Amino acid sequence: MDTDDGTRWLTEDEQRAWRTHLDVGRLLSYQLERDLQPFGLTLNDYEILVNLSESPEHRLRMTDLATATLQSKSRLSHQITRMEKAGLVRRESCESDKRGLFAVLTEHGWETMRTVAPHHVASVRRHFIDGVSPSDLAHLERILRPMAEKLRTERGRV
Repeated sequence: MDTDDGTRWLTEDEQRAWRTHLDVGRLLSYQLERDLQPFGLTLNDYEILVNLSESPEHRLRMTDLATATLQSKSRLSHQITRMEKAGLVRRESCESDKRGLFAVLTEHGWETMRTVAPHHVASVRRHFIDGVSPSDLAHLERILRPMAEKLRTERGRV
């Protein structure tokens, strides 16, 4: 339904789909976060550990890590400070750019990743994967991938 001011309001079907999407996102994040709590990690912590564990030499420039985790540089800096205190990561200077910093996965961070990853994967499987048929999962991925790419482009970081 369009209005005189040009607003394209959501139809009832669109509104239901949108709100269901929001509910699933919040509920899934809540549950995944809750399942990480016994390990003293947040979902943001885990995402950083994953990114670092999958990077060459288990390190990433802070700007690249901020981009990968969709965090502002200042928010990521606070997050890394907290994770440094827990011994999960450390910062290292960048030889080629004196202003640049790397976040580096420590041995304790790597061991934490190895311990937590099987539990997190089981949580993802239990709360997401097992609730969707393989064909619906493939369909969901086909729907969401272009949307994610469009949003990354609009954000200015492909």
